[in-house]
Amino acid sequence: MFARFANALATSALAALLLLPSGAAKAQAQPASPYVVPNYWDPNVRVERPDPGPPRVIRFLTDDDFPPMHFATPEGGVTGFSVELARAVCEKLVLSCTIQARRFDTLLDSLAEGRGDVLAAAIPVTSELRSRFAASQIYHRSPARLLTTRGNARADIELVGLRGTRVAVIAGTAHEAFLERLAPFIQRRAAPDLQAALALLRSGDAEYVFGDGVALALTIAGRGGSEFAFAGGPYLEARYFGEGVGFLLRKDDLALKRAIDYALQGLWDDGTYARLFIRFFPVSPF
Repeated sequence: MFARFANALATSALAALLLLPSGAAKAQAQPASPYVVPNYWDPNVRVERPDPGPPRVIRFLTDDDFPPMHFATPEGGVTGFSVELARAVCEKLVLSCTIQARRFDTLLDSLAEGRGDVLAAAIPVTSELRSRFAASQIYHRSPARLLTTRGNARADIELVGLRGTRVAVIAGTAHEAFLERLAPFIQRRAAPDLQAALALLRSGDAEYVFGDGVALALTIAGRGGSEFAFAGGPYLEARYFGEGVGFLLRKDDLALKRAIDYALQGLWDDGTYARLFIRFFPVSPF
């Protein structure tokens, strides 16, 4: 399932490949902190609570096979970062909501055909999706990161500092395209999947792995992951790594979209967003 999301990101990014300015390859600066929670909201922008429209039960649709964003519980329910954020939105707006899991490949059609009102699933927002649906404020992005062995990790490393080093990357992804265009001075080691890239790192055939930050954070948090650490900061170039993830709605439901945007801002302000992020991402991808 993770590969499905990663491939969607790669496809949308590769479709819009453009040469970025020369300084764009530098990792975005982040506060020095053992754990970073991303902030997608402008503190200077405040809006009054909008009317979400006539009273009704808001039907959220999701998938149950993509941890940590949305996945099945042992009790037969569904949880995950997107799911619990949707529940928090409903609580903030005092709305009656249901959350139903459907097969991932049916979600967009189910929304378009009125079998649900909002998608709470990790579907990257693209220009094509915006032509079909309305999207809320982005609430999640998956940055690119460098992973290395713990003893080799440096917080201040930048791509220019990797000249001549061997970097494993999954073939055919936006991450490979990013390195090919913006870091031709490294020695790329193409791998068919993440496990193969990690094997190159473990064997010494690569000194770093460059890939999806969420997948790499889950690797660090998982069994045996203590041997790895991030190096440098996150890379957030949207032309390669996508706009991010928001709640998707039909275009005729703009009142509800505005209400969700208002709720998301409030959930950031009151700390709920940060608590949920830390709960579902034990290692921050940022």
